[in-house]
Amino acid sequence: MPTPQTPAPKSVFARLAEHITQFVGSTLAFCLAVGTVLVWAVTGPLFHYSETWQLVINTGTTIITFLMVFLIQRAQNKDSLVMHLKLNELLAATKGASNRLINAQDFTEHEIQLLHQYFCLLAEKAKADRDLGKTHSVEEAEENHAEKRAAHRA
Repeated sequence: MPTPQTPAPKSVFARLAEHITQFVGSTLAFCLAVGTVLVWAVTGPLFHYSETWQLVINTGTTIITFLMVFLIQRAQNKDSLVMHLKLNELLAATKGASNRLINAQDFTEHEIQLLHQYFCLLAEKAKADRDLGKTHSVEEAEENHAEKRAAHRA
């Protein structure tokens, strides 16, 4: 396994996919696509708007769309993983932050829903405190809430 100091070399496919993704997101690629559609539209009368003429644009756009779906998903997966890593680093480095959220992207839907409920409880307790930044965890919120109740009873 490569260490952070020595990244693994990128495969030919990875390099090609990155270059294509960067290109198709550029202004030049958009202009080429618009130009292609305009050329196709202008040539309609030349080909008498034939079925073949229509098939050319339909087939071309279908193939390009099909391939782009996979490139876009690949880029999205990479971006999502990088974002999760950065958030994990922030959670791990922040004193008082709950480490239970590190790698939350790997939780089951049930675990995510359970944590959502806890944080809804935390938000409600913070609203009751009229200070949204007063606590860092559900446990701290529960302790603060219990202390306040005890103080009010006394």
